[in-house]
Amino acid sequence: MLSPGIAVLLVEDDPTFFDAFTRAIAQAADLRLIGAASTFAEGRALIERTNPDVLLVDLGLPDGSGIDLIRLVRERHPDCDAMVATVFGDEAHVIQSIEAGASGYLLKDSADGDIAEQIRMLHGGGSPISPVIARRLLQRFRPAVPAPGAAPRADLSARELEVLGLITKGFTFEEISRLLAVSPHTVGTYVKRIYGKLQVGSKTEAVYEARKLGLVRD
Repeated sequence: MLSPGIAVLLVEDDPTFFDAFTRAIAQAADLRLIGAASTFAEGRALIERTNPDVLLVDLGLPDGSGIDLIRLVRERHPDCDAMVATVFGDEAHVIQSIEAGASGYLLKDSADGDIAEQIRMLHGGGSPISPVIARRLLQRFRPAVPAPGAAPRADLSARELEVLGLITKGFTFEEISRLLAVSPHTVGTYVKRIYGKLQVGSKTEAVYEARKLGLVRD
């Protein structure tokens, strides 16, 4: 019989972080390390023969990309949550990881050290993201601000346009609340205002109207 706890699979090639992560997981009573690898090939084999709840993965592996492991774990274990822990903070790596299925993205040089708590948050439905990554995502998805004196499009405020842009990109209300550092209730209030001003009744209609009116960037 398997022991209780969140089943974690680690793929990390840096010895320092490998030791730190395995030690943190071992010391957490509610986590259990079901496999640890330092190469792409080893990680792929573990994904094939284990059933993880969480995949903690680096991107720059010596024989492949952690992004491909994220795709594989999403294919083999759809309920598994994937979290990146890496030194790569550029937009390309971030977006590719999210598109592959990652729900969390942590930079090693800015992590707060409590990787066990980040794993719990991820498994509980959260999306741990390093602040600098969250800011870059906001900058990418933030709609253009109208020029001074220009008529507001659909009378949406700058904040409502920001929320609309994130909704259009597929972020959940909970993820938006974390990115904007506001409560989910506040996000819900913005969404109601957006729906009212666009005269729509659903997210799908809001996204359609936003794109038709040029309120957000694709």
